[in-house]
Amino acid sequence: MQPDTANINISDEVLVQQCRSGDSAAMERLIIKYKDRLYNVILRICSNPHDAAELTQDAFVKIIENLHRFQARSSFYTWAFRIAVNLTLNFCRRQGRVEMTSLDAESGGNSQQAKAALRSYLADSNVRDPADIAQSKEQVNLIIRAINNLDTDHRAIIILRDVEDMNYEQIAQILEIELGTVKSRLARARANLKANLEAIL
Repeated sequence: MQPDTANINISDEVLVQQCRSGDSAAMERLIIKYKDRLYNVILRICSNPHDAAELTQDAFVKIIENLHRFQARSSFYTWAFRIAVNLTLNFCRRQGRVEMTSLDAESGGNSQQAKAALRSYLADSNVRDPADIAQSKEQVNLIIRAINNLDTDHRAIIILRDVEDMNYEQIAQILEIELGTVKSRLARARANLKANLEAIL
């Protein structure tokens, strides 16, 4: 069966309008477009696949229920992420400290190569995605461990900026904080991440 090429490049704005008109196929396309990215961000914040799956479903329920309130002051993408991230942060705060998932069981120890790669990451403030410096599962796992050991707010802002590569304006809209707060919180989060990585090493 050939893909429906007429629908591949439909903008979010058009899909939102179609959804508001009761087009269930448009809603399905929006969900398919964003479900993996939302799930991955939620998982990185809550560190539990079962909780992340439920929170992703809850986020889409809220998105669908509140679609009539979307006023396009930001992109649909940013608006949807705001709902998902805030839902996740509220969940984590209610649960207390998140139980950290051990993601380095297969690493077999901290190799010198991994240490060198992580120190390179620490020295380069322009690195956007920690996974970019990873040459092995071990390196990725060490970085994820360090991110998981951050508190929830710091973990969220590191994920949005350094993993999802969002700009300060998008992060401010998603977390509903001022630009200055984004910068100061990110600086503290990166300092804590550096300390966590140094402790692991």
